[in-house]
Amino acid sequence: MYSGRQDDTLYIMTYTLNSGIKGTVPLSNKQIIEWLDCYRNEKRFVTEIGKEFFGLNAALVADFKVQNHLSDYQQTIMPTQQQDNLERLSSAYKSTELLMKIDCKCGTAYVTESPYKRTKWYCTKCKEIVFLDAKKGMVETSRGDAYYMTNKYFVSRD
Repeated sequence: MYSGRQDDTLYIMTYTLNSGIKGTVPLSNKQIIEWLDCYRNEKRFVTEIGKEFFGLNAALVADFKVQNHLSDYQQTIMPTQQQDNLERLSSAYKSTELLMKIDCKCGTAYVTESPYKRTKWYCTKCKEIVFLDAKKGMVETSRGDAYYMTNKYFVSRD
């Protein structure tokens, strides 16, 4: 569905039944062509969407609209920001993240990111609690300075 290939793209078809009930369904290009054929010949349209089957009697459809890559609606929902703006915004969010060096008694040692400073964390391997060693302060890692967290020895939690 999120692939860049044209075949995998799903477009939203909005339809209105003769009774006034509106509905929407995601369709691929192949399914849209199939639907148009059924609508012109007033046949029943049955297709598979994911693991579900969808059926629609074309004789009961008053009108329909497909928003594909050519429609104006699709242009309005396209992102308008430039790539460099997105990269600047992404780097601004990443600049607030802190690095944590985890050193667990199970032997696991790694560096991870946290959106804010924490006093305790959990080891990803053994799920034991590790505590921030404020006395040791920041330690140098390959990714930069990081707060040191461990459970190898007693850590004062003042």
